[in-house]
Amino acid sequence: METKFTDYKTVKEAALEWSITTRQVIIYIERGHIPGTMKAGNLWLIPRDATQPADRRKKEQKQSGKESE
Repeated sequence: METKFTDYKTVKEAALEWSITTRQVIIYIERGHIPGTMKAGNLWLIPRDATQPADRRKKEQKQSGKESE
């Protein structure tokens, strides 16, 4: 099976596209948050159509079912 590297972007390209650091992209990869990634030598490849994972450090605001009176 032949892999087309044009179907992938580098960690640096993903970081620029998502406005985050390259280290944060690598953390996402290592934790399995970006499906379809592969390593070619010492280079991580990310599918071009991959989207940035949600930042799990930020909590979504919960809305209570109570209305203020």
